[in-house]
Amino acid sequence: MTAAYNEESIKTLDWKEHIRKRPGMYIGKLGDGSSMDDGIYILLKEVLDNAVDEFMMGFGKEIEITITDRMVKVRDYGRGIPLGKVLDVASKMNTGAKYDSKVFKKSVGLNGVGIKAVNALSSKFSIQSFRDGHNKYAEFTEGNLVSDESEKDTDQRNGTLVSFIPDEKMFGKYHYILEYLQQMVRNYVYLNSGLVIRLNGERFYSANGLLDLLNENINSDILYPVIHLKAEDIEIALTHGNGYGEDYYAFVNGQHTTQGGTHLIAFREALVKTVRDFYKKDFDPSDIRSSVIAAISIKVEEPVFESQTKTKLGSKDMEPEGPSVRNFIMDFVSTHLDNFLHKNPSTADTLLKKILESEKERKAISSIQKLARDRAKKASLHNRKLRDCKIHYNSDDERRLESTIFITEGDSASGSITKARDVHTQAVFSLKGKPLNTFGLTKKIVYENEEFNLLQAALDIEDGLENLRYNNVVIATDADVDGMHIRLLLITFFLQFFPELVKKGHLFILQTPLFRVRNKQETRYCYNEEEKQTAIRKLGNHAEITRFKGLGEISPDEFKFFIGGDIRLEPVRITKEDTVGDLLEFYMGKNTPERQNFIIDNLKIELDLVEEEAALQE
Repeated sequence: MTAAYNEESIKTLDWKEHIRKRPGMYIGKLGDGSSMDDGIYILLKEVLDNAVDEFMMGFGKEIEITITDRMVKVRDYGRGIPLGKVLDVASKMNTGAKYDSKVFKKSVGLNGVGIKAVNALSSKFSIQSFRDGHNKYAEFTEGNLVSDESEKDTDQRNGTLVSFIPDEKMFGKYHYILEYLQQMVRNYVYLNSGLVIRLNGERFYSANGLLDLLNENINSDILYPVIHLKAEDIEIALTHGNGYGEDYYAFVNGQHTTQGGTHLIAFREALVKTVRDFYKKDFDPSDIRSSVIAAISIKVEEPVFESQTKTKLGSKDMEPEGPSVRNFIMDFVSTHLDNFLHKNPSTADTLLKKILESEKERKAISSIQKLARDRAKKASLHNRKLRDCKIHYNSDDERRLESTIFITEGDSASGSITKARDVHTQAVFSLKGKPLNTFGLTKKIVYENEEFNLLQAALDIEDGLENLRYNNVVIATDADVDGMHIRLLLITFFLQFFPELVKKGHLFILQTPLFRVRNKQETRYCYNEEEKQTAIRKLGNHAEITRFKGLGEISPDEFKFFIGGDIRLEPVRITKEDTVGDLLEFYMGKNTPERQNFIIDNLKIELDLVEEEAALQE
């Protein structure tokens, strides 16, 4: 029977109901904090953007962030919100000073939406403005006003204090990862020289902008010192490494545009044109950009982003009636990079040598690339390895950030995940046995090895992350020795040939339960021994305990709980201290005394812990 379509079918939601009903429109996705683009970080970013915009306008040189348990506090020392508008700023959509470009000329927050999203998606939200000896305080729950205090005198410095607790009803059992918070804060100070941000007391400051950013993020050998170019409204830093792929950090008005946009497209084009013109040779763009590591930051009046989360710039022009973004960047790079290469012949020689080496390798594998691509297309047609989903990361769908591919091994495991998955956002790629150890091999092996060629094609990352089809690339293997080995081999493959996939936070390990504890009334899934013991205490000593030996033992009906709303993903992260070459050499190179000693020492520690636990139980 068809539902009636009448006046009662038309619903009007108020602002907070709409945000909670459609959070993806405002913060991209919810998530539990395991991914750097999860909603709890976007909430913090929305508050920080306002504080940083004050600094950009010349007010307040310090911002304090305090995160204790789940309470987040951000205190800036800008001008403070006009006291009569504190309530409106926090609870009226499309309210803000940034519509007036004279007050906030090149800011990030343009639509007066962000702070309202934080309010609506928090179980507790408060905002307090200190301005010229007076202050105003208001408090909300899920966007509903619960306290509106009258103005009071204060001796506090001018500025704003925003406090919030992301709502568990929206985000589940979330957690903040300190490394993600630190990276976010570092990006802000790199782009705002002179700004001090304190995160739980730790001081972050940058004197050299994007030069500091690259030096902090580079964790492999580089071929020449970072080239640092800067002018009004634009800053660029770049170098080349020894690996594969292209690694970019792109920013607009201090906003990290993780998906790039018109400015990054223009920079990649400008780099190719400038290098071709300098050497007077028509090099292939892929040879020029192979292993490039670069950062670009521009400032644009009234920027147009492709979503509220501001991860991709859509602006065509730098300012009304001004130059186009493309021409502005093209002119800057063509002039300043060309001048730099003329003044630094040793760097120019090193760059030329790198380009010629890339060209030589590309030509060496070109003969097998076409065959490999044809194989990948045929395999895709027959759907042998990949069970695809409907929504992809490189689409415009609002659920694009949920797009996930599970890489698993064995028919039983892939079959269970396939039956349990969300066909809209979750794909499955099935491996056949253990993949090859690619450490020390050239990219030629990616095309020669059927498994890796098909995996590369499924992800669509042959030419970089621009066309990446899944936001979350999840390794799903058994929690035994063989499963751990497969994880290492896959991580090695990505670090060797597509390191930006890891650096940009797209690679994860699926955590699945080791135990099932149940009685007639309740079933609990436990991911470690501690959770198992807690479940036994709750359900009683007569509970039935099952130890899962592999993913194939978990039925599709059970699997849907582990890859649904309660999915646990462990991000694969590398820091500056983790030099990729040394890391792979130690774990995946030829057996060495150092690795043997490492295994023996850690095995001894593990045995000591087991003995201690046994003694305690006795």
